[in-house]
Amino acid sequence: MRAMVHDRFGSASEVLRVEEIEKPTPGAGQLLVRVKASSANPYDWHFIKGQPYFMRLGPGGLRTPKHRVPGVDFAWVVEGLGDGDTGGFAVGDEVYGFQHGAFAEYLVGSHRHMARKPADLSWEEAASLPLAAATALQGLMDEGGLEAGQNVLIIGASGGLGSLAVQMAKAQGAHVTGVCCTPNVELVRSLGADRVIDYKREDFTRGDEQYDLVFQLGGTHGPRALRKVLAESGTLVQCAGDGDRFLGPVRNVLVAMAMNRFVSQRLTLVNTREDTETLDAIRQMVEAGELRPVIDTTVPFEEAGFAVDRVETGSPGGKVVISGA
Repeated sequence: MRAMVHDRFGSASEVLRVEEIEKPTPGAGQLLVRVKASSANPYDWHFIKGQPYFMRLGPGGLRTPKHRVPGVDFAWVVEGLGDGDTGGFAVGDEVYGFQHGAFAEYLVGSHRHMARKPADLSWEEAASLPLAAATALQGLMDEGGLEAGQNVLIIGASGGLGSLAVQMAKAQGAHVTGVCCTPNVELVRSLGADRVIDYKREDFTRGDEQYDLVFQLGGTHGPRALRKVLAESGTLVQCAGDGDRFLGPVRNVLVAMAMNRFVSQRLTLVNTREDTETLDAIRQMVEAGELRPVIDTTVPFEEAGFAVDRVETGSPGGKVVISGA
């Protein structure tokens, strides 16, 4: 089968290449899925590039990549079942989910990381959702404790994750302020944000507005600066942000953890759970009309490197999707 592989770290467009590899066989409790579409996440470029460097000590691989085939998000049809409990799925079921190795023609994975595809979504739209939507949902609800009527600030509101977070917060009855770059201001406004701040024109940390929940999905501000706009009992949920080559955004997470015991606000992070229950909740939001995928660009499989690079260095308005192999 065809797969996008890499044997060294570097920019995706430089190190990814198409290669014929052995088609996987599902083990106990696993499904074999033919991949129609996948999508690029910041997670992907971190692992492909091997940065921040601390990731190489664990799942990334120290000198060479531990996982040759990148990608996490996918959507299409179940083509085979392993032995034992496969979650009630059958051959021919339309699914979407999370699984390492999604930049390939086929993948195998646990049924616990998959769910039935939202009705009426295209394959590309469904593949744009899993990791980003799960992170948005868990960050806002589980870690952020979002409630109706709260004042919410979403930093990085126009990206693949932020565009979904804006919609979810509005669906919960929050007053949403989104922070993004100039070209994406109208996009964020169209998603329902009550106010949009162009960070190139305004530094929101210098304003008087106080927020019950700040969801950081990007940007250069550390927890000390973000505390200035948090209400006295507010919550900061960190997911991403700028950092150095060694620790990346983890540096700010460590600072926040050290500060937590000395401040009245709650400073935390989201560690995304990749499970069927979360995917089912996302599907229900889509089918209820509360959430719609936002796609910036769709590229052919051979241009997966470009897709990942755009997520790393560009400012996409929504997700960058990759057509199947």
